[in-house]
Amino acid sequence: MRLMNIEEIVAKVPIVENIREAKETVWENPKARPFAEAKETLPLTASDLDDAEERLARFAPFIAKKFPETAPLHGIIESPLVEIDRMKSVLNQNYDAGIVGRLLLKQDSHLAVSGSVKARGGIYEVLKHTEDLALEHGLLHDDYTVFDSDASRAFFGKYAIHVGSTGNLGLSIGIMGAAIGYRTTVHMSVDAREWKKNLLRAKGVTVKEYTSDYSAAVREGRKLAAEDPFSYFVDDENSSTLFLGYAVAARRLKKQLAEKNVAVDASHPLIVYLPCGVGGAPGGITFGLKQEFGDNVICVFVEPVQAPCMLLGLATGLHDAICVRDVGLTGRTEADGLAVGRPSKFVGKTIETLVSGVVTVEDEKLYAYLRALLDSERIFIEPSACAAFHGAVKMHKMRRVLAQNGLDGERLRSACHLVWATGGSMVPEDEREAYCVVK
Repeated sequence: MRLMNIEEIVAKVPIVENIREAKETVWENPKARPFAEAKETLPLTASDLDDAEERLARFAPFIAKKFPETAPLHGIIESPLVEIDRMKSVLNQNYDAGIVGRLLLKQDSHLAVSGSVKARGGIYEVLKHTEDLALEHGLLHDDYTVFDSDASRAFFGKYAIHVGSTGNLGLSIGIMGAAIGYRTTVHMSVDAREWKKNLLRAKGVTVKEYTSDYSAAVREGRKLAAEDPFSYFVDDENSSTLFLGYAVAARRLKKQLAEKNVAVDASHPLIVYLPCGVGGAPGGITFGLKQEFGDNVICVFVEPVQAPCMLLGLATGLHDAICVRDVGLTGRTEADGLAVGRPSKFVGKTIETLVSGVVTVEDEKLYAYLRALLDSERIFIEPSACAAFHGAVKMHKMRRVLAQNGLDGERLRSACHLVWATGGSMVPEDEREAYCVVK
């Protein structure tokens, strides 16, 4: 495909002018469709989601044994769902958010093992690859705790895993890969935080550092893995396995909402705000939520103004054929987990009829939301995760989305807003203080 020059792109898609000027943008997706129509074109189905959920259940005894912090949930890695009414008041009073329904926080920031949403997709992909190898070599029967044995670790030590990451995916792959015994290498882009590199090295993971961006780290990781027949590359840009690992979150959320007496139906819509980097985590979660709730859930992605790769790919229809640098943006952001210049083609094409819109946010607002949440609720999440709050603040600007979904009057008052916090619990104390004081 020939990439049009920037002026041709702006002429065809005027909102790109806002994007290239790094202005905060609210984009409403003209390709969004009713789920009954959209699901007919999706490459994955509810059966694929069943398979992923069942695999995680099979591994639960191993996870509970290897990671004692998961024992209370019997080896299921899941995060709390909490109401943040005080934060809602802050958003309404200080940011004119106009939120009239309930506001909940999904604390994937506090997921066990690796402390971010990446504990879903990343850990799931390592487990699936492990199961595939074990079945291929006749090492697995019924007892999945076998993966915690010396013999198992010796076997998997012959194999390697590579992944490119801005940070959190690397933590998830690295921690679980090392726990099983793989020779694990994480290729870290320039945006990755030093403490994440240090934590990985302490777990026995090899960290390769790059002075270039996420896409370059991914390319190098893919190249090195291809040179070794015993290597496996976790492809964050194209992996349906990662995607399904994230999607399982929706089924678990459904149960948590029921436990909190939160109805999700035609009279009580659920509006979900998701930080977005390359797209895998928010895309997978959106796919799962649509499978569970159909048209009664509305999903909005949030990206930094300097790295709005998914917005650019969706708005132009070019997906991974366009990069933020093509329109003059740097791709650099304080939201390290979202510092991605080129979106996933697989995710973009999969969710282009499911996601309702994309909002972009300036970096300095991430720290304002971080401090507001800490002050009002005593909950810490990292700057990348705080991007989701900007979606809630800007939802009232998405007039076409509101109108198309009948979100006015009583139905809007009955809506539940859910901010998906994607990381933060593993951030060292000195880093937290710097976020809260220096920024």
